[in-house]
Amino acid sequence: MIKINLFKHCEIVLKKKLKTFYNQKKELKQALNSESKSSAGDKHEIGRAMIHLEMEKLGNLITEAEQNFKKLQSIKNHNNNKEVIGLGSAVLTDKANYYISIAADIYKINSKMFYCISPKSPIGKLLIGKKLDDKIEFNNQVIKIIKIL
Repeated sequence: MIKINLFKHCEIVLKKKLKTFYNQKKELKQALNSESKSSAGDKHEIGRAMIHLEMEKLGNLITEAEQNFKKLQSIKNHNNNKEVIGLGSAVLTDKANYYISIAADIYKINSKMFYCISPKSPIGKLLIGKKLDDKIEFNNQVIKIIKIL
């Protein structure tokens, strides 16, 4: 049940992020259209160039969020392995708790805080492939794995 809630939390975070990005893209397109109707000149050209730059940055953010959404969907019914930590694992340690999926906001469930992290994050890389009672060292701290969900 914890993993289902963690998955839904990450899914909601991504959907909100994508909705915000799509709204921003729509606003930029409207700004570009209104800028096109402005008078010609250097100020006009600079305004259009700035909008194009913002649209390019936003496009990259949308692409990244969509890739994360696909990655998240791929682990929906994945990794029921409670022996080895992998994508989709919920990990309880003696220091903190982690959900290996995508980078998202912290989620609190049953008075436990879970950090939703990417397997490519520094601690995610250390946790992947580890087993119950294994230890990792992160930020000069030894962390013991006490449960894998």
